[in-house]
Amino acid sequence: MSNIMIGFDDEYTKKVMFICRTPKKDIEMEVKEYLQNAEDSMQLATEYLDDTLSHIRAGKASGRLLDGIRVDYYGTQSPISNVANVSVPDARTIAITPWEKSMFKEIEKAIINSELGITPENNGEVIRLSIPPLTEERRRQLVKQSKSEAENAKVSVRNARREAIEGLKKEIKNGLSEDSEKDAENEVQKLHDKYMKKIDAIFADKEKEILTV
Repeated sequence: MSNIMIGFDDEYTKKVMFICRTPKKDIEMEVKEYLQNAEDSMQLATEYLDDTLSHIRAGKASGRLLDGIRVDYYGTQSPISNVANVSVPDARTIAITPWEKSMFKEIEKAIINSELGITPENNGEVIRLSIPPLTEERRRQLVKQSKSEAENAKVSVRNARREAIEGLKKEIKNGLSEDSEKDAENEVQKLHDKYMKKIDAIFADKEKEILTV
């Protein structure tokens, strides 16, 4: 009887041996990691959109309009809320009360040099920002800008879905069954749909805020 030797260059043999060496738990962990990474990316895109839209002035006073402005506090660039009390006494006014008198000029300068487009009023006790009403044309521009930001967020969510699915397909070579891969793809799609709805809701809220006179 002759002995039959199968060389390691046999592609089928190599694939079988590789699959046998790949623990099922490792593959399951890889799948979970792809799903988690996809959701993390989608969540980040959604949070970034929410933060970006919060800084678009919609004709209504909000302390969040100051979030991106930094002031020099003894050599450290700090948010205004870290060096002063920020309040909204009415729908058209933001009031800033610095905790130290020396910060009045620094806060004023930071606001003037920012992209907020509002000149602060300082009476020596409180810095006030009066939010001017928006024209109809300006409201349309802001809605368009907000929609563009929402579309950018959707692109990020789609990219996260694509990267996850591409990674899952590659795991078939490492021993992931096609049925399991399809199930994982379905989970990725559910995440995609979930965050698309969140993005639509965030934009809808901002659009309503901008168009409300």
